Amino acid sequence: MKLIKSSQYFLVFSLSLCFNFAHTFTTQAQAQLYQPNKTWQISQTFKPPKRGAPPVSAGGSTRSSSCLAGKKVITPLIPPNKLGLTLGQRPTFFWHIPESSVKTAKFLLFADNDQRLVYETSFTLPDKSGIVSFTLPDTAPALAVDKTYHWYLTIVCDAEDSSDNPIVDGWVERIKPELALSEALKKANLRKLPTIYAEAGIWHEALATLVQLRRTEPNNLKVRMDWRQFFKSVDLSAIASSPLI
Repeated sequence: MKLIKSSQYFLVFSLSLCFNFAHTFTTQAQAQLYQPNKTWQISQTFKPPKRGAPPVSAGGSTRSSSCLAGKKVITPLIPPNKLGLTLGQRPTFFWHIPESSVKTAKFLLFADNDQRLVYETSFTLPDKSGIVSFTLPDTAPALAVDKTYHWYLTIVCDAEDSSDNPIVDGWVERIKPELALSEALKKANLRKLPTIYAEAGIWHEALATLVQLRRTEPNNLKVRMDWRQFFKSVDLSAIASSPLI
């Protein structure tokens, strides 16, 4: 009789252990399922801020020219709504430039609905196709907070007649960061900065920090994947593989 009871107790105890093990295993499996590996999580999706659209004359417009190889066009690296936000006084602008026999580009920055020329300069283009950048120098006026500026980039194919010169344009607006964003930026390292800027909808700094990461860690697979995801989120996948010039 005692042997039967002992066997019953052993059976109950064994079933209890099996149940607890199965429950623990299932709980851990679910935890792993809903907690993705943060090291490899793609987080560089750009989230446009909830703001009004730029004026109806806003850019992204493109004019091709025979001086560009294959009559290709310049592609401005800007959000779909053509307005890029920045926190900086003198942000960096990016474009994809096709191969060209012409080596001079002109950049113009206007304010007050194109009524006032704020800054104008020319710079030399690279010998090959790729992503080029231009940062407003210290000699350029600082962008005012909460003011929208209209920029133009043109390739100077013909200095005498500009009607055939390829041109693109867009808008930039400097904003003041909220306290929470400022605190997050102070604590972040370079690897975290692109995500913070992208989440906040700060276009110019999001792209600039991603470019910096690409240059400092060219063989980092995570950086390259984030780069592609960022470009895909703004419909620029076609030039994501282009070299940085």
